[in-house]
Amino acid sequence: MDTSQVLVTLIGLGLMGFVGWFFFLAPHQVGAATTTTAGVQQVDIRVKGGYSPDVIEVKRGQPVQLNFYRDEESSCSEELLIPDFSIRRELPAFQTTAVEFLPQQAGRFEFTCGMHMLRGSLVVV
Repeated sequence: MDTSQVLVTLIGLGLMGFVGWFFFLAPHQVGAATTTTAGVQQVDIRVKGGYSPDVIEVKRGQPVQLNFYRDEESSCSEELLIPDFSIRRELPAFQTTAVEFLPQQAGRFEFTCGMHMLRGSLVVV
């Protein structure tokens, strides 16, 4: 191998390491729900290149309202999927979309964009 091939290989390995770290080891923002006087757990989530916060903690057996504000026009973030709760919603750009459901069992449930590139977790305790 000549110098340019070694350099390209090292850069490629470095980029693969960064991608692995970003998706699996990077710190996550955890958001806990606030409960309204009506007993509904609410969390505001900003959608811009990802979900913020990307880990949501709620209590089992209490209604949940997730308020997704899509702060971009990227086609990747235009759809929200929460398969374990049979939820599929369009997220219009620069608008808030409320997603309501009742979590009946404890566990960790994933939510993604329609392309499965943006990811988050709903932790029901």
